[in-house]
Amino acid sequence: MRQVNARDRGPRAAIAALVVTGAVAACAGGTTPAPTHLPGSAGVGTTAPSTPAGRPDLDAAEEVAGYVDVPWGLAFLPGGSALVAERNTGRILRLAPGLAPEQVYQLPGVAARGEGGLLGLAVPPDYAEKLYVYAYFTADTDNRIVRFRLDGPPEVLVTGIAKAGNHDGGRIAFGPDGMLYAGTGDAGQSARSQDPASLNGKILRMTPEGRAAPGNPTPGTPVYSRGHRNVQGLAWDRSGRLFASEFGQDRFDEINLIEPGRNYGWPAVEGAGGADRGYTDPLVTWTTAEASPSGIAIAGDTLYVAALRGRRLWTVPLQAGGLGEPRAALRDRYGRLRTVAVAPDGALWLTTSNTDGRGDVGSGDDRVLRFPAR
Repeated sequence: MRQVNARDRGPRAAIAALVVTGAVAACAGGTTPAPTHLPGSAGVGTTAPSTPAGRPDLDAAEEVAGYVDVPWGLAFLPGGSALVAERNTGRILRLAPGLAPEQVYQLPGVAARGEGGLLGLAVPPDYAEKLYVYAYFTADTDNRIVRFRLDGPPEVLVTGIAKAGNHDGGRIAFGPDGMLYAGTGDAGQSARSQDPASLNGKILRMTPEGRAAPGNPTPGTPVYSRGHRNVQGLAWDRSGRLFASEFGQDRFDEINLIEPGRNYGWPAVEGAGGADRGYTDPLVTWTTAEASPSGIAIAGDTLYVAALRGRRLWTVPLQAGGLGEPRAALRDRYGRLRTVAVAPDGALWLTTSNTDGRGDVGSGDDRVLRFPAR
């Protein structure tokens, strides 16, 4: 494992036309424009999110559910129960400690092939008022983002995110600014990550209606940052800083501090070493065997990273200047780990991913685990 503390010195389908005209004008050619610094630590008009201050007890695992079919997305409802997405079936389950899993929705049109399927889930801050749930999923022609009420049909918000057998991204989350963020992958074609007209290989920032959010680096486009290979984790700390996990190719996986308008280097750079060429270096890297990081979450002063190939949970101290030295927990205890999230009560929830075709399936897999706050 190699620690890197260096910092860079120095939609709807209708959105596509705006991406081409606006972003190409700003990013024409192969050069990287000067980063755009917008109000807030890591976003526009951000306020410090409320992150539980307790430390989860990683020695006190409780199984919330077992025999779940490739759990991927995980989001909490206001009452504390969780919604969990099954990648291959398109089902959404409601889970709560001590209760049997309950199917509450079946998303139509899910095309589960390779790494695609029903992926990220997000519950907005105004759920109690509007009752919308958001999902990122693979359809027959593309990856897309929808919203729906649990008793109604889905409303398509964003289309045109290219799909493939791998690198589909899929994590979505609402930021402290109330905007919807999405991590996308390059869908197997690395040039898309640098193409300002593509939604792939990016972190997107949108309104809850799926439009380009006001204050984005390039007006009229949802692109917030680019140069990503495959982003599957998004989390904010108490100061409003946005961190993202990213799968490397053969050498290094990454945790990046995401700032608007920055270029994170893929495919020109994997890991660190791009700062002198105008790219933003990661804060932490691991070898791909140690990590393959998917979901991330923040509780108090710790960043938690679920590792698939690494079969462990990385804990990384948050520091004012970046991130501290990572430490491994739960190594080989539960197999491949896909999603980690912090519940409203401060407990840490974790999903395994051993039934996704790449793991060793054990008794009860896949499982959703809960670690209570101390």
